[in-house]
Amino acid sequence: MIKDLDTPAVIVDLNIIERNISKMAEIVQKAGIKHRPHIKTHKSTFLARMQLNAGAKGITCAKLGEAEVFAAEGFDDILLAFPVVGEKNLARFQALAEKIDIKTVIDSREVAEGLSNVGKKLDRKIPVYIEIDGGIHRCGRQPGEDTVHFAESIRNLPGIDIMGVLSYAGQIYGMNDKESIQEMAKEESNTLSATADALRQAGFNIKEVSGGSSISSKFAEYMHGVTEVRAGNYIFHDQAQLATGMVSIEECALRVIVTVVSAVAPGQAVIDAGSKTLTSDSASFAKGYGYIIEHPDIEIYKLNEEHGYLRFDKSIKLSVGQKLTVIPNHSCMIPNLCDELITVCGEEVISSFPVSARGKNK
Repeated sequence: MIKDLDTPAVIVDLNIIERNISKMAEIVQKAGIKHRPHIKTHKSTFLARMQLNAGAKGITCAKLGEAEVFAAEGFDDILLAFPVVGEKNLARFQALAEKIDIKTVIDSREVAEGLSNVGKKLDRKIPVYIEIDGGIHRCGRQPGEDTVHFAESIRNLPGIDIMGVLSYAGQIYGMNDKESIQEMAKEESNTLSATADALRQAGFNIKEVSGGSSISSKFAEYMHGVTEVRAGNYIFHDQAQLATGMVSIEECALRVIVTVVSAVAPGQAVIDAGSKTLTSDSASFAKGYGYIIEHPDIEIYKLNEEHGYLRFDKSIKLSVGQKLTVIPNHSCMIPNLCDELITVCGEEVISSFPVSARGKNK
């Protein structure tokens, strides 16, 4: 039983996961859009196979290390959504390209030339997406004319095939009402599809238009012109999404079981989970560092590495040894801090599985 687990313990409810996977699969299939889930959320071959079995078309990785782990486990259709920079990384990419269908992103001539050299060595073109700035100014060309000019400047590189465009509109996580989120999903798809059309008019064979976060993908029916989405955190959800009102507690599959280890003053307590368990990530529309299911009014207001500080109304009584259940602010960070995830169904502990690509951050 969950109450018997040593803490802090990261659990994932398989029933909730199955529902979340099935719901997203239904949404994108109904919209006629492919789903290439981002596995950086869970870094687990076990969970990725569940996603593929539900209809996902390949996977998305954030780093070469993740792609190497998944390729070794038989995953043979991977999008590496990160620029490949440097000779060592190009050699690693080439080793993957010799074995599986791997695609990646470009937004600079330097990266495009490096990949083109790999393609020449393999005597075939490396499929690439031009990354477009989705609005958070992280990576990517500007939509429209800048992207077309960039594509034109590398058109004659012999070892790459510009076959798609890709973006991530992360600013959607700063919105907390359904109407604004829906409009942002439309805006993201309109920007992507317009740029894809401009590239097609310039003579490029753009086959894939890739967008969609875990939130915007829920509005796939409005994402006209998009061919694939890359939702990742939908498999777990977290406090960041819970606080927007887009998901319920019952849809949050990843939770952290913690224990109260000190309660020496009224309205104050300490739990055995700090930044090394919950991370120090914040959530736009929530206070503190997680949502405590049993006592939503308790705030985890501060973290040290191993300690979480709670404050609450003095009418709430906590005792040393009491266990609490936390929905973290950002679930994508949690598996990378764990050797394994404990599977549960309701209150019953079922098993566990390793976090296959834990620490594969380069």
